[in-house]
Amino acid sequence: MRPAPALLWLLLGWSVLGALASLAWLPLTTWLACGGGIALLALIDARRLRRMPSPTLQREVAPVMPLGPEARVGLRLRGAGARVQKVRLHDLHPGGWAVRGMPRTLALPPGDELQLDYAVTPDARGQFRFEGCHVQLRSPWHGWTARRVVGAPSTVRVYPNFASLAELARLSVELASRSVGARLQRRRGEGTEFQELRDYRVGDSLRKIDWKATARSNRLISREYRDERNQQVVLMLDCGRRMLAQDDQLAHFDHVLNASLALASIALRQGDAVGMLACTGQQQRWLPPQQGSGGMDMLLGAGYDLQAMPLATDYLAAASALQAHQQRRALVVLITNVRDEDDAELRMAVSMLSRRHLVMLVSLRELALDRAAGDPGDDLETGIRSASAMHYLAERERVHEALRREGVNTLDVSCAELSGALIERYLSVKRGGRL
Repeated sequence: MRPAPALLWLLLGWSVLGALASLAWLPLTTWLACGGGIALLALIDARRLRRMPSPTLQREVAPVMPLGPEARVGLRLRGAGARVQKVRLHDLHPGGWAVRGMPRTLALPPGDELQLDYAVTPDARGQFRFEGCHVQLRSPWHGWTARRVVGAPSTVRVYPNFASLAELARLSVELASRSVGARLQRRRGEGTEFQELRDYRVGDSLRKIDWKATARSNRLISREYRDERNQQVVLMLDCGRRMLAQDDQLAHFDHVLNASLALASIALRQGDAVGMLACTGQQQRWLPPQQGSGGMDMLLGAGYDLQAMPLATDYLAAASALQAHQQRRALVVLITNVRDEDDAELRMAVSMLSRRHLVMLVSLRELALDRAAGDPGDDLETGIRSASAMHYLAERERVHEALRREGVNTLDVSCAELSGALIERYLSVKRGGRL
């Protein structure tokens, strides 16, 4: 409980009276009587504030929020006691989040309920907690204020921005793939799995005609094929220090997670099962391949709180863990940031995985290095920086070329190109029957 401005002004006035009394311009007894009156009023006002009931509060917040967009939080306040309560409130949202619409000052009629909204913008993925609501009450005579915390805490989980996934779900596989930048080539040949018989269409090859069905129906009947279903895709995500790099507002790992979920969305709609292995140092988080409509929910739940850590990734330990968990052949999509010092360990890990699985290695480019290499500058320091970046990129490309010569499907892309490149290469693997 703290003194309010009204009480402070009274004390200031009493101090002025004390100055007058010290100069004998005012009787001392009058000054003492004023002080006693102020003290009595302050004590009565403080006692009434202590006995004043707190308003009740209920928070309405979604248990899951996407990272990036604003999210609505609703508060329902009910006044208590027999008088109008003037309150100033501030919801104790997670620190660091941008907030719009807080704090609020309002009057609560006794027994009535007020509904108000405000907006927050989550700034990171993970699990967060609203620690109640901070309410400042004013005493009936405005001499004191008291701060209380009302309402129950609420826990929310912040997922990657799944709004883009909902947009993809409303499009066909081909349109969804093109919307994220995948350049789909015209299909050659047919799928490997029979789907249905249908009437012949102009342009169908003779190999598609089912002659037995044609003879029975007295009209041309073609076979319809589709890409083989029920295959498995494992997203192998590097959560080590390499993914802490940042080219825009998002760290590389957030770009990786968003692109991985876009690929998972397409793969699940193709009838495949998608799993995940996240690697941080020597620690791994494993989600077995999931299929169907619940697969995306499982992936979001398993990966929403993953964060890149300032630790070196142990590629061999991650490959050994994947071999132990995933017995069936799968398309393993390893997303990392290849450096020349990773050459020996990374090639051994990829070689281990390639004995059973089809491996796609995706290496993220750092735009800062590309810009440094492309700007020789006019001074010595900038020239040295540019030459160092060019040397680094050349050594990095040497590792990529060595992996390609060994038959490893290797991509070298920026964060902006990642989603489109992943989906494009996945569909190429599917349509080529390589898995």
